[in-house]
Amino acid sequence: MAINLFVSETVGSTFKVCSDVVHFETEERLQFVDLTELVRERVRRSGVAYGLVNVHTKHTTTALVVNENEPLLLMDFKDLVEKWAPRDATYRHNDLQAREFQVHPGERPNGHAHARALLLGMAVSLNITEGAIHLGEFQKIFLVELDGMRRRSVSILVLGLTAEPNESRGRSAD
Repeated sequence: MAINLFVSETVGSTFKVCSDVVHFETEERLQFVDLTELVRERVRRSGVAYGLVNVHTKHTTTALVVNENEPLLLMDFKDLVEKWAPRDATYRHNDLQAREFQVHPGERPNGHAHARALLLGMAVSLNITEGAIHLGEFQKIFLVELDGMRRRSVSILVLGLTAEPNESRGRSAD
């Protein structure tokens, strides 16, 4: 007797890959930018019914996280990030004269932002089911600006199966 371990499966589908790079300006030195609706729209437009969406930042002084968009929680998280890697701590990275490689014109001391990014991560990968990101009720996708106000970019990659009409089979979860 064969047992299907999955709640649903899609047959007769086409594999599809869609990508986009989105640019925007941040407004604060430490800021949470809610990207959830932007990513949802990219998934919807892709036509992918079952697959993955990967979102990654193209910067070493930003991060991506999934959490609740509750103002007091975000304030707590900002305080925690400041404690983890204080802006006024000593960072060797901030000694622009001591660097062995070329320093870019206009570069500012930002060792704190790099340290924070190392702790938080640079990408999130989320499941797509029935054409939508499979997030929890309160989950949101955030770019965390750690060295703003700057022009930022995130790369969004959606890949998976497109459901052909009447080809998706499901069973109820017992």
